[in-house]
Amino acid sequence: MKHYAVFGHPVEHSLSPRIHAAFGRETGIAIDYTALDADIGSFRQRLAEFTARGGVGANVTLPLKQEALALCADVTERARRAGAVNTMVRNGDQWHGDNTDGEGLVRDLTGRHALDLRARRTLLIGAGGAARGVAPALLDAGIGDLYIVNRTSAHADALADQIGQPGRVHPRHLADIGSLGEFELVVNATSAARGDGLPTLPRSLVGRRMAAVDLNYGEAAVPFLAWGRASGAYAVVDGLGMLVEQAALAFARWHGVVPETDIIYGELRAEHSHLITAD
Repeated sequence: MKHYAVFGHPVEHSLSPRIHAAFGRETGIAIDYTALDADIGSFRQRLAEFTARGGVGANVTLPLKQEALALCADVTERARRAGAVNTMVRNGDQWHGDNTDGEGLVRDLTGRHALDLRARRTLLIGAGGAARGVAPALLDAGIGDLYIVNRTSAHADALADQIGQPGRVHPRHLADIGSLGEFELVVNATSAARGDGLPTLPRSLVGRRMAAVDLNYGEAAVPFLAWGRASGAYAVVDGLGMLVEQAALAFARWHGVVPETDIIYGELRAEHSHLITAD
């Protein structure tokens, strides 16, 4: 049997093993998929050990997505544009990298939540691996201007440079967030709620049809989504659907078939319904 895994730190909370097991049952494909804890310092060694045991595919989550890019011999165009890898495919004796985060997010927002992303003035909070994964896909989906804010302005500048659309993508320091005006899409791509807490977000960000989207799910998404609801956001969405959709795209890279996502999403949503009511 071929072996698959998700790498991250922390990773014990990951729903990915359960999601891929569900996809395996649906498609009749035997799945051996586990969660492996690795930080930036240990990732290379843990990946080598996984490969030696017959590992042929891996998902990568925080904080390893940019490190994963460096460990791949070649990457897809969308991974190159993002500067981050969340899906690894063994190709001979080398790793091939892809990034399914952005397409997974767009599939969830436009399909499951019926949001029209076109021309939406968008604020992206964060400039790490998660932000890098979704920014190019949001632009491809037709959003309007994209403002990237981060506590370290150099990181926002680097992501804007990576995207390479200076007339449309605008990096800013997080301290300037109150002067940026209204937005129709605000995406939290930080893991702040897991650590130091969500930065203070002004009510002035909220436009008439604003959607508040957190790439986190579960407890980590609660502070941002609570802000969205309290601020009168038109739609409030956590990252659970994105997680399921990006997993389906990774599954397709490994097994050649795109699984249906509604059943496992419905099961997971029912379990998380006490945390968030998504439109």
